[in-house]
Amino acid sequence: MEKDKIQHSINKEESVITIKGLYKSFGELDVLKGIDLSIYRGENIAVLGKSGSGKSVLIKIIAGLLKPDKGEVTVLGKKVTELNGKELDELRLRIGFSFQSSALYDSMDVYQNLAFPLTMNVKHLTRKQVDLAVEEALDAVGLKDKIKELPADLSGGQRKRIGIARTLILKPEIMLYDEPTSGLDPITCAEINTLIIEVQQQYKTSSVIITHDLTCAKNTCDRIAMLIDGTFSKVGTFEDVLNADDDQVKKFFAYNFIQ
Repeated sequence: MEKDKIQHSINKEESVITIKGLYKSFGELDVLKGIDLSIYRGENIAVLGKSGSGKSVLIKIIAGLLKPDKGEVTVLGKKVTELNGKELDELRLRIGFSFQSSALYDSMDVYQNLAFPLTMNVKHLTRKQVDLAVEEALDAVGLKDKIKELPADLSGGQRKRIGIARTLILKPEIMLYDEPTSGLDPITCAEINTLIIEVQQQYKTSSVIITHDLTCAKNTCDRIAMLIDGTFSKVGTFEDVLNADDDQVKKFFAYNFIQ
């Protein structure tokens, strides 16, 4: 499934994430150098860039896991740097974070991994309500039959799917994907790409997808933001970025395989 083969609604009147003049350094290393970006309601946007370019730093700042040195990040109408701990926790309940490692608890089976964030954050649910929520999330990622499996017994692609299911159980408005296809074979990558689109459709999410995988970006995203040397050198459709008259962008595309 590719983006041009599906219909979905993007509300360009409503920005769910707005980034203005964002800077972040670590010691003498300047990672983000004044970036600006808006992500609209219902949109999937990929942040492309080579390893170490600051892609993961960016989504950690969006989620309030890192503080910028300068600049402003507004998520769902909230200025992230101005929120206290309680307010930040409340905002994060509206954001699904799919970690590169899937971040599953090895000692818990799939059911327990999904039920844990739900019961921790939504009080007074009955066992039946929890069961139904877990089944719905697993059904969304096509793994209802793995409900009693331990993470160690799952393939890499299945762990990615379960990690996504665990974020979906809280019905997030925004999804942040950190290298969703990293380390997976081409067939499994294609399955994850399809799942990202299905999540966008079924849950009406807006997503930021951090990746260096051009196939993932091309097949799942409405726009691409090309991060080079701490700034967005080009933002637009995949074709816009692919055809950009920028030597560094051309070099990045030349060294990556496009299906």
